[in-house]
Amino acid sequence: MTGRPTRISDPERIRALAHPLRLELLDHLRDVGEATATECAAHVGESVASCSFHLRMLAKYGFLERAERRGKEKPWRVVEQGAHLDARPDPRVPGSMHAVQELAALTVTREADRVARFLARAVDEPQEWIEATTITTSAFWATAEELAELGSQVQRLTDRFQGRRSDPTTRPVGARHVRLLATLNPDPAPRQEG
Repeated sequence: MTGRPTRISDPERIRALAHPLRLELLDHLRDVGEATATECAAHVGESVASCSFHLRMLAKYGFLERAERRGKEKPWRVVEQGAHLDARPDPRVPGSMHAVQELAALTVTREADRVARFLARAVDEPQEWIEATTITTSAFWATAEELAELGSQVQRLTDRFQGRRSDPTTRPVGARHVRLLATLNPDPAPRQEG
């Protein structure tokens, strides 16, 4: 499967993702390929009942499906293992902008928390990983078209690593799970008075 984004604009599907536990479950299933509700609960530190509910909700909205049974166990897997999700508002769909705002805010908060946890433990990290870590900001003038193209270029930079998530044999010795948090957005427009 390619790393091309799966675009969604349906507010109900987007809202189904806008929950921290659901995003955590989706991440876990992408990493391990498939897992039961019990295995997911052990990983995320939640009850099996809570995980079962959220796994069913993700399946209801088309993000997960049942994997092949393992005896009595009924594992779950991600429907499109290699695809990125691209939640975009559709001006023709009422509520899609609000749903995307909720999901985007949750995603930024989750990823910022992840970075903060890494930084809090940085003293325990090997020096080569500290030196390889980059936290940077940039400010520049661009058109909407240029900004969209830059976003596509950033996505393509990470596409070369896609197969490594689902196939551990493709990971070089010493590879670790790495995250990129990139937001490309214009500064807020000034509020119009009156």
